[in-house]
Amino acid sequence: MGDTFSNIETMSDKKSEDNLTNKNSDSTTYLRYKRLFDVISAVTGLVILSPLLLLVAILIKIDDPSGPVFYSQIRVGKNESEFRMYKFRSMYNDADKRLKKLLQYNEVDGAMFKMKEDPRITRVGKIIRKYSIDEIPQLWNVIKGDMTVVGPRPALPREITQYTDHDRQRLVVKPGCTGLWQVGARSAVGFDEMVRLDLEYIRTRNTWLDIKIMFKTVKIMIIPNETA
Repeated sequence: MGDTFSNIETMSDKKSEDNLTNKNSDSTTYLRYKRLFDVISAVTGLVILSPLLLLVAILIKIDDPSGPVFYSQIRVGKNESEFRMYKFRSMYNDADKRLKKLLQYNEVDGAMFKMKEDPRITRVGKIIRKYSIDEIPQLWNVIKGDMTVVGPRPALPREITQYTDHDRQRLVVKPGCTGLWQVGARSAVGFDEMVRLDLEYIRTRNTWLDIKIMFKTVKIMIIPNETA
């Protein structure tokens, strides 16, 4: 009986993903090319940007010597599997402990926290966040296979507890370093709009769309949006 229910759940999950994801005959080929694209892009990016990464690491330690250079956090990936995501540390070392007191100042609706003038952010953190440099270490997650270069924003476990069945649809694919939401208004976009953009990407994703989002991401890193 348990195996039967397990099979039914697996079929249901597969049907849910099939309803969302691209249905063209090249979908399997697309996923293979996407993985190849991910690995090549991530390795190339880390090699080319290595001098910048070293400089950022030094500046982080100078600005706040008490904490580590990198910050890791448990995130929720494809099919609600958890993984450890890496970023440059852009906040003070006690940022997670201070979050509970700041939740009342959340500037977006839904299962997501955003605060434009977040007091937990360090001086260097403000700069690397503005240009999205703090997120570059996520390329290591891409190489490991936890994430993809382009995909939905990786969710926090505490956010998942507030998800509706509709919201959970964004978890049928791997989360990405960048995506439709990230190259849009970001902080100006609410949770519901973020979910809508994520699901739109999942339904229409293809190699050309991934490349366009990649180029837009590079552009935003050089010339950030005012709301970024």
